[in-house]
Amino acid sequence: MLQNRINVNLAGLALSSPLMLASGVLGQTGDSLANIANSGAGAVVTKSIGPAPNPGHPGPNIIEVDCGFINSMGLPNPGAKNFIEEIKVFKEKSNKPIIVSIYGSTEEEYAFVAETFSKADIDAIEINVSCPHSREKILNIGLSPEMVKNVIFAVKNAIRPKSIPLFLKLAGNTHIENQLNVAKAAIDAGIDGLVAINTLPAIAIDIWTERPVLGFKIGGLSGPAIKPVAVRIVYELFKKFGTQIPIIGVGGIITWKDAVEFMLAGATAVQIGSGIAYRNITIFKEINDGLVTYLNKKKIGNIREIIGKAHRY
Repeated sequence: MLQNRINVNLAGLALSSPLMLASGVLGQTGDSLANIANSGAGAVVTKSIGPAPNPGHPGPNIIEVDCGFINSMGLPNPGAKNFIEEIKVFKEKSNKPIIVSIYGSTEEEYAFVAETFSKADIDAIEINVSCPHSREKILNIGLSPEMVKNVIFAVKNAIRPKSIPLFLKLAGNTHIENQLNVAKAAIDAGIDGLVAINTLPAIAIDIWTERPVLGFKIGGLSGPAIKPVAVRIVYELFKKFGTQIPIIGVGGIITWKDAVEFMLAGATAVQIGSGIAYRNITIFKEINDGLVTYLNKKKIGNIREIIGKAHRY
């Protein structure tokens, strides 16, 4: 009964809950991904995977700050070909959709990774063009409408003739006009959904050692501190494009109220990452239960009815 109240359709993917695991948290093994899926997530997104194994940045890689975390992991991953084994493990243990996050430094690398995974049993691809602390400087791609369009074209050509839903993860960028221009370019290129937003560029400095805390110096801010920014971007995207494209909200979701706020702004689904550090993986069941309680109190039949409702006022 619960699933009938909070199920959503995301670009053809049937999700039993609008909650998804965000890329970058517990997403590097099939076992951890299945554990999250079986804990109440409607879908899971893997760690961002590139064309070759990547050890990531030297530590320290993460620090807790007021209202969130700054991380500079540097996209550590085993490489596309090796990660296929983890997808097989996941599929043996869960029937939930698995979305593979991919990255590269060129159109050709994105195409190679996408083609590799198109031969595996995946349900969708999330294109990461917005990590603020990668050596590949992929954030430069995510801020350029033209470069984003070219990457999407390259990925779509690489996975043909298969039809795999493609989502684009937008940068943690407060420049609204740029966000809308990038989104428009992605839609024109045939993207199936937008993910808003990635972590915000950030840094922490130790006043006693007088040097940056993180090994790579710069990182990305996540957690409750970025939630109002992420909600604003989702709101602007829905205001501009409406139901033309589904939006996945991400950034600082800790409670069911946070999830509802994103959906009222226009998100069809939401992703949870840093929230796991605060509440453990039980956060998915807790928020699912909270959503049903909210629907009951508001006398709403299905969670889909609240998507974008804030735009009526």
